[in-house]
Amino acid sequence: MQGGRPVVEVVRLGLVSYQEALRLQQFYVNRHRSGPAHTLLLCQHPPVYTTGIRHQPYPAPLLDRLRLLGADVQRTNRGGLITFHGPGQLVCYPVLHLGSFKKSVRWYVSELEKTIISTCSRFGLAASTSPHTGVWVGDNKICAVGIHCGRFVTSHGVALNCNTDMSWFSHVVPCGIVGKGVTSLSAELQRDVGVEEAVPHLLDAFRQQFNCRLADGPAA
Repeated sequence: MQGGRPVVEVVRLGLVSYQEALRLQQFYVNRHRSGPAHTLLLCQHPPVYTTGIRHQPYPAPLLDRLRLLGADVQRTNRGGLITFHGPGQLVCYPVLHLGSFKKSVRWYVSELEKTIISTCSRFGLAASTSPHTGVWVGDNKICAVGIHCGRFVTSHGVALNCNTDMSWFSHVVPCGIVGKGVTSLSAELQRDVGVEEAVPHLLDAFRQQFNCRLADGPAA
């Protein structure tokens, strides 16, 4: 730590399978056992539907139908219901020990939401929270938020739609929220906004919101 602010290492993974991202998150979670090792993993995934923790498992026929679309299907230990990840979506997995920030999961989720709202504002786009999870532009979700926290070490995170193929979302009820839609930076701004354009804005918003220093980590 320097200047009283935690240092967060930024690791750019590029396009990586969801399973590999889970493995890498666990690797960085384990590093916290020997002291704070805050990391921000940035990536995109090949098409994959992920399910969060819920009381009833999703029906096998539904999951099989999603696989037939050419997507992977993965169960996870994050909060939230079913959602989609794919190319053109900026996925950010902060692996932080909240002891260096604030030991509050509610605070942490709120800061993630504010980070995305601030990222959108850098594009001149007004986004907000709602009683539902995630970050919204009107009635359309632009960013999914689903986290896991064990012993105050975080994993999973946020998925910001940049120039994602939005047709993938039509096969599920994203995050289980009926009557709402999904959108992307490209759709809202009516121009192509790729992940690489969004990354520096998200990093700057994250640095300010979490009052931390960012350092480039090793190449993936």
